[in-house]
Amino acid sequence: MEEMLTCIKKKKNLYRVILMTLSLLLSAILYNLFLLPMNLVTGGANGIATITKYVYNINPATMILLIAIACGITSLLYLGVERTAGTIVASIVYPLFVQLTSFLSNTITVTENEMFILVIFAGVLSGVANGLMYKTGYSNGGFPVVSQILYDYFKIDIAKSSLAINIFIVLIGTFFFGTTNAMYAIIFLYVNSIILDKVLLGVSNNKLFYIITSEEENIRNYIISTLKHSVTSFDVQGGFLEKKRKVIMALIPTKEYYRVTEGIKLIDKEAFFVVTDAYQSEGAK
Repeated sequence: MEEMLTCIKKKKNLYRVILMTLSLLLSAILYNLFLLPMNLVTGGANGIATITKYVYNINPATMILLIAIACGITSLLYLGVERTAGTIVASIVYPLFVQLTSFLSNTITVTENEMFILVIFAGVLSGVANGLMYKTGYSNGGFPVVSQILYDYFKIDIAKSSLAINIFIVLIGTFFFGTTNAMYAIIFLYVNSIILDKVLLGVSNNKLFYIITSEEENIRNYIISTLKHSVTSFDVQGGFLEKKRKVIMALIPTKEYYRVTEGIKLIDKEAFFVVTDAYQSEGAK
């Protein structure tokens, strides 16, 4: 398994580095163009840098670099050299990009009327940037290192600890910039999470059906003969009655979702089926 992970990390290494660099540049532009001028504290090193800029007039790039160094040293101590190596480049390059694009912070004059649409737009760009970063398999360092350490040593869920850290930073921002900015930050984070998922997984063009029915043959014929799609059947055993049943699995284009669901209901009103998004399908038809 370790060899497989090594092969995955080395695959298209130059492409991944370029993609990581572009995502960091986009994140830096986003920070200086929108987040800093709007005093939008959305968690992470960016949020701390925005607060310290406002309170102590510390250069945001300097603060982000200091946080990255502190987290990098902590990572070396608790996670080791190998696991820290992937964050070193981003930890140096991102503050550099923030400094190089700092002139953008005076480009847009933000008014109350424009705040909402700018937050939405910034959330979309942030989702794209973060999605590209996660696709590379690298880490941008910073506070995610703390979440990883908490998981390794105390088995605290990474998503939960990361959310707790970001909420804490947002609450600090609320003290300085008010509740309205905090609500905008929540909207930003929500839009960011939606777009991030879309960048990582893509848009689902297919639906995967799992169907349990007493009319197995008729539903199979409907999907194969009428809709012209293949199906796969396999045995399952119920957990309560321990009764053995057949499950029909079918990959169906999203545009034919209605035809499949209504067809199943017409053939067997008692049929049980589950539908999920299918983002990728490879192999034999």
